[in-house]
Amino acid sequence: MNYLIFLAFFVVLITGAPIAVALAITTLLFIVLTTNISAQVLVQQMYSAIDTSLLLSVIFFILAGNIMTAGDISNRLIRIGNALLGNVRGGLAISSVLACMFFAAISGSSPATVVAVGSIMIPALIKAGYGKHFSIGLLTSAGSMGILIPPSIPMIIYALVMSESVTKQFMAGFVPGIVLGSCFVLYAIVACRGKEWGRREQTNWKEVKAALKEGCWGLSLPFIILGGIYGGFFTPTEASAVAVVAALIIERFIHKKIKIRQLKSVFLNSAMTSASILFIISAAGTMSWYMGIEQIPNAVAEAIGGVIQHPWVFLLTVNGFLLILGCFMDLVSAMLILGPIFLPMLNKFNIDPIHFGIIMVLNIEIGFLTPPFGINLFVSCGILKEQFAEVMRGVMPYVILMFACLQLITYVPWLSTVLPALLMK
Repeated sequence: MNYLIFLAFFVVLITGAPIAVALAITTLLFIVLTTNISAQVLVQQMYSAIDTSLLLSVIFFILAGNIMTAGDISNRLIRIGNALLGNVRGGLAISSVLACMFFAAISGSSPATVVAVGSIMIPALIKAGYGKHFSIGLLTSAGSMGILIPPSIPMIIYALVMSESVTKQFMAGFVPGIVLGSCFVLYAIVACRGKEWGRREQTNWKEVKAALKEGCWGLSLPFIILGGIYGGFFTPTEASAVAVVAALIIERFIHKKIKIRQLKSVFLNSAMTSASILFIISAAGTMSWYMGIEQIPNAVAEAIGGVIQHPWVFLLTVNGFLLILGCFMDLVSAMLILGPIFLPMLNKFNIDPIHFGIIMVLNIEIGFLTPPFGINLFVSCGILKEQFAEVMRGVMPYVILMFACLQLITYVPWLSTVLPALLMK
């Protein structure tokens, strides 16, 4: 009977109901049909699921990312990369990836990274002679690193659901983020040399100096935010508030690129995004509570344990399941539901939950690039006015590359655990 909750959820989802609504309806239905608990508990549990100060960091990082997207930080980061790499074949493509990595270390959002960097660099790459599909695919895919390189909104949500340290989860994302970014850079170098894309120009050190002077405030943000967290000066929640204040001061008073009238739309968009995420978290938290009282995670663990006896087979199965599931639902929502279900299996196979969190986040990244829930695909379509099929064609080589990186990070847990182990001593 308990397993029918998953079937019921997907049936409701197929009707076109939003994920949060499908979660709430399914949970309410099973509370009424299978327990003697009052239906009023649904509202209480939905409130309890979001009654934590940690979720303030999600709201503030969304707001900070939107402020920086509307401002000039991304432009200045791109100028620094172009000035430093102008003498390298394919330097514009490489600087695009580096700009995505750096902006990811500020915003914590994948779509925000695609908008901020992709809207500028994709037209610039095409104008400089780079292939259209190469340019679209590179920036749409590299923008997904916004959730792997800390700070990361999905990492905060995962840490909340799994009762893990946000700071340790952030630390775990650095090395995998650098590995994935390096793979994008290497692919760009090989593609550009093979097609003779890009042109070599002698480095203009005056231009480099001017670009560094203009972009120094944007460059300082990751060190302020992440350095403050790891240095123990403030918590991740406090760091998110610092990010908002710093972004506002830099963009409004130093760069002078945001007008007062623009702030209304920035705050409104941030509020709408935050509300949708909190609704999903509250509904998913209620379903997780119901599954907990019905012992569903333990039942699933026993069923899987009867078939799978080795941790590497379990991880392979999880990756395959998440990649398929990403074609049917938003994987951030899936993480909220599946995280507590997988927890008994992590304990059984002695898999570090922090490492498993990186695996889930990287699966979410790939989910951002696969239809029909690939939000980065729709973002690129919107900012470039391109057909969906054209964007997909450009992205496919990078999806394959990211899948290879997923296998490496999955089966080499040291990549995820080395920094938390060293820095948390």
